[in-house]
Amino acid sequence: MKAPSRSDDSPLARWWWSVDHASLLILAALMTIGVVLVFAAGPGAAARLNIDDSLHFPLRQVAFIIPAAAVMLGVSMLTPLQARRLGSLLFVAAFALLFAALLFAPEINGAKRWIPLGAFAFQPSEILKPGFVIVAAWMLAEGSRDPRFPGAAIATALYVFCAGMLVMQPDYGQAALLTAVWMAMFFVSGGAIVWIMIVAGVAIAGLVGGYYFSPHLAKRIDGFLNPSVGDNYQIDKALEAIANGGLGPRASDASAVKFSLPDAHTDFIFAVAAEELGLFVCLTMLALFAAFVIRSYLKAGGLKSVFAQCAVCGLAALIGLQSFINIGVNLRALPAKGMTLPFISYGGSSLIAAALTVGLILALTRRQSRATRRKDVMP
Repeated sequence: MKAPSRSDDSPLARWWWSVDHASLLILAALMTIGVVLVFAAGPGAAARLNIDDSLHFPLRQVAFIIPAAAVMLGVSMLTPLQARRLGSLLFVAAFALLFAALLFAPEINGAKRWIPLGAFAFQPSEILKPGFVIVAAWMLAEGSRDPRFPGAAIATALYVFCAGMLVMQPDYGQAALLTAVWMAMFFVSGGAIVWIMIVAGVAIAGLVGGYYFSPHLAKRIDGFLNPSVGDNYQIDKALEAIANGGLGPRASDASAVKFSLPDAHTDFIFAVAAEELGLFVCLTMLALFAAFVIRSYLKAGGLKSVFAQCAVCGLAALIGLQSFINIGVNLRALPAKGMTLPFISYGGSSLIAAALTVGLILALTRRQSRATRRKDVMP
């Protein structure tokens, strides 16, 4: 396909010459690796769940990629003002759905996180995160622009409500992720270090309190600190799969550890990558995630809008920290969290949420035309 001419004034041409091509290339590589890994892990997962079609999960993942790519490209074409409006609407909708999930969603493995939609299931927290980042960045920017406006206080209150609802599900991993992202955004907006330290202290105190009052959290922490305690089957199998891999791809082997790893296609797909494709592919995945986050932060540093700076840094932190947590769990460097690897793990909610997140990043970092109305660029 031929690239549009620079003289072409169509919306597609304007988007193509203003969007960051390097970021698009990185995202395409991650999505391609994700499809390959789901094809590797999917047949084993289908067999464990007694699904006759061995390609059930890979074909569904391919089907998810189509709307995910459409979401990413469509959102990336928005102006910063339109991106802020979209993020705000998504936040309100996701917050309401998260509340509804607490009241009406079926309990799965001791948690109420999923809203069933026929053959599919929707996790509101996946959409809540990018929506929260946009709204919090808006409030922080308004507070920076006008010291009389309590932007930081409003953003902090929104964080407390969102983190509290995540803990009630319970989903401590997402709550911890939201806390880290919030601290990064507060720092970027010019917030005092002392307040960041206070938030970190409160978060640590909440973690300690959760250990004593939540059996679910205590079980995860005890299993991490003492592998001989509790059910660590998945972590043990993930480490075995990683140890079973080599520097490069391995020959086909029916005795591969991935066939006995329950969540090989979702939370532990990094272990499948290590076993099937080897160390070099794992390092490539790490490099791709790091390159995307670093490039996003470099782009944010060149923006004049405080809102765009905060939002891009927060959205990039979502992708980077979620990847870090998922890989850390696979390596038993962190307690089990039940968190997917963006663009790699199987799942429609996770894939579309990641596409939405990077779509917002691309929209906010696009080169703005001098002819663009000032209200569309924003302060």
